[in-house]
Amino acid sequence: MGLIRFGGHLRKGEYDVDHGGLEWKADAAELHRGLQDGAVRRTRDLGLTESSLRNWVEQARADRTKGKTGLTTEERAELAGLRKENRELRMERDILKKAAAFFAKNQA
Repeated sequence: MGLIRFGGHLRKGEYDVDHGGLEWKADAAELHRGLQDGAVRRTRDLGLTESSLRNWVEQARADRTKGKTGLTTEERAELAGLRKENRELRMERDILKKAAAFFAKNQA
């Protein structure tokens, strides 16, 4: 997929771009590599903040270097999954502790 070609100026919210797609982020990060002043304005026209674009560029760099400059996309996804599983396991453990205390109290 190539970069989005854009000839006019739209106000924020007047465009139909999926900002969540990994492919779109990779294209935006690619655009940033050789940015000129005019290209910076175009990224703003697309509704991007400089910090979002900078984060996407850093993520693309980490993916290209296979994690030498930061967590790769796959590592971030795995970390998010492990954190979610950890939260669920802690919640289950706490429920079991409360249930055990409740039944121990009622048997006495």
